[in-house]
Amino acid sequence: MTALHRLNRSEYANAIRDLTAVDVDTSKMLPPDDSMEGFDNIADVLGTSPALIERYIGAAAKISRLAVGNTDVGPISTTYKVRGDLTQDHHIEGLPVGTRGGIRIRHHFPVDGEYLFKFSLLKVNFGPEYGGAAKGEQLEMSLNGERVALLDLKSVPYYYIRVAPGTPIPPAAPLEVRLPVKAGPQTIIVTFIHRTSAPVDDLVQRFEATTADLQTGVQFGYTTVPHLSGVEILGPYNVSGLGNTPSRARVFLCQPAPASSASDELSCARKIIATLARRAYRRPVTDADVDRLLTFYRAARETGSFDRGIEMALRRILADPEFIFRLERDPANIPAGAAYRINDLELASRLSFFLWSSIPDDELLKAAELGKLKDPAVLQQQVRRMLKDPRSEALVSNFAGQWLFLRELRNRNPDLLIFPDFDDNLRQAFQRETELLFDSIVREDRNVFDLMNADYTFVNERLARHYGIPNVYGSDFRRVTVQNEARRGLLGQGSILTVTSAPNRTSPVTRGAWILENLLGTPPPLPPPNVPPFPENTTGQGVTAVAASVRDRMIQHRTNPPCKGCHQIMDPIGLALENFDGVGRWRTTDSGFKIDASGQLVDGTAIDGAENLRKALLRYPDAIVQTMTEKLLMYAVGRAAHHYDMPAVRAITREAARNDYRFSSLVLAIVNSQPFQMRVKLAAKE
Repeated sequence: MTALHRLNRSEYANAIRDLTAVDVDTSKMLPPDDSMEGFDNIADVLGTSPALIERYIGAAAKISRLAVGNTDVGPISTTYKVRGDLTQDHHIEGLPVGTRGGIRIRHHFPVDGEYLFKFSLLKVNFGPEYGGAAKGEQLEMSLNGERVALLDLKSVPYYYIRVAPGTPIPPAAPLEVRLPVKAGPQTIIVTFIHRTSAPVDDLVQRFEATTADLQTGVQFGYTTVPHLSGVEILGPYNVSGLGNTPSRARVFLCQPAPASSASDELSCARKIIATLARRAYRRPVTDADVDRLLTFYRAARETGSFDRGIEMALRRILADPEFIFRLERDPANIPAGAAYRINDLELASRLSFFLWSSIPDDELLKAAELGKLKDPAVLQQQVRRMLKDPRSEALVSNFAGQWLFLRELRNRNPDLLIFPDFDDNLRQAFQRETELLFDSIVREDRNVFDLMNADYTFVNERLARHYGIPNVYGSDFRRVTVQNEARRGLLGQGSILTVTSAPNRTSPVTRGAWILENLLGTPPPLPPPNVPPFPENTTGQGVTAVAASVRDRMIQHRTNPPCKGCHQIMDPIGLALENFDGVGRWRTTDSGFKIDASGQLVDGTAIDGAENLRKALLRYPDAIVQTMTEKLLMYAVGRAAHHYDMPAVRAITREAARNDYRFSSLVLAIVNSQPFQMRVKLAAKE
């Protein structure tokens, strides 16, 4: 039998990047992946269907065109929208100094040529009673850091339009610019020139339904400064060449001269195709493999150019099951039910998808082809090399991003009436802080307990202002010492505190459950049916408002007999974090009441606040490391952990303890474990 493990969207995108040097947004090509045990790389839920295969075939066609380039391509349109909760009345981190609002785009231009850039504005209606539109506004566009256009925005006159119902309103003049652009990945920034540092009376409500695009015409509203809604890129027009793109440099290892013979062309094509197929299939390729792919090259070459032939062969490679799936073939001489060690090539794939979420590089593949990964010293050297490689950032975005719920930040929208300072800039800063903390543990091979106890963190000016940390300026993140003991480690970071809150308040239950499941490995049971909802504070609508702190409402909720048992475990943990509000800002009161963060853990430990909670949790180091090990092992092997994996989990934890719990010791112990290096042959299905 052959075990099939489909690449998820992230792995597919990374494999395309490493094979062809093309960065693709797979969210626009492939449907979302299902998750199991909190991870989207679990083989059991990565199924296939005819519709999904069609999507992979379509993606292969598009990616091969981008990688090779095609001067015959017609104009296509790509639109990039600005998030509605992105603050645009101030400077955005990462954009040029002296600007406000806007968007940064990384776009792959298929060929050298002209491209049309259209800018749409978000304008809620305004009238003379609100001061009208701001005058003298300018929109700047830069390409790879160089200004290429500066557009003057005309103020919309003060008038009202009276039309019969159903009569279309004439659109405003479009904002657009047409420019020559070189092929390949380019960085585009579109932003407004910041005219004043004085406070702007910009009353736009980012989530109000009255917001309308400029194309819909003038309506009534409140904003006085324009906001960017989106950027549309159309092209190419007047194509001038294929350009010298990173993808062409990666794909075309040779290029036949214009007067080359057919045999010279074929020799070059064979070299290119064999190299691409070896990396894509993660194994040595045979003459039969290359000959099969050459049939696609020849079919396209008969009616087109050499490049078109290579494009068609590449398309076939990218649609091949050996690229889309990770294949592990059972040896014929092993009986069903027997455990056996996987071969070096399969081990190389497991290793690269574990640490890089991508295909093996040439060095790892060569070591596997020579059978050197059986040598523990060689395997250790490869693991340490791969952890130092920038591609190990995948451990941060994919493993930590799912284990710590960082991916959920994009779906969290705190109530802006309660948390008016929250916006997408802060959301991104929250996520980056936690990513950089985890990345520092990986890169610097630190003790994994730094996740809980680090006396340092990473902030930029926006995040430092939110935390009350002085003397931090600029959009770049930098390491700072944590002065407030309550802020140390994950439990003091805005990312964790926000994803474990409700939109309008904190949620001690969610925070407590998150710690129990993700740090201690003891998830609480599901709530019983028909549990009464959590009591909210009531205001207005003829209701007598009775404010109460979250703690008081938790006590009220716990009086329900079905709720009491679980809440006795979760609530003290979550309530210890009550000094952090729903977006992680420090506070001392809740609804006018002084915060009471005291409580007693289920083991009898008395705690009062986040600092006490952190120290109490660190009294259980084995539980914390074993939980992280179990999560990391599931992610590494791409399957759920079972009872028979627990001896390996405990052995990995003990090995890490002998090496001061350094991150590399955890990874090396996993890579050398039976679950990672062995599999069981299943009986053939009848």
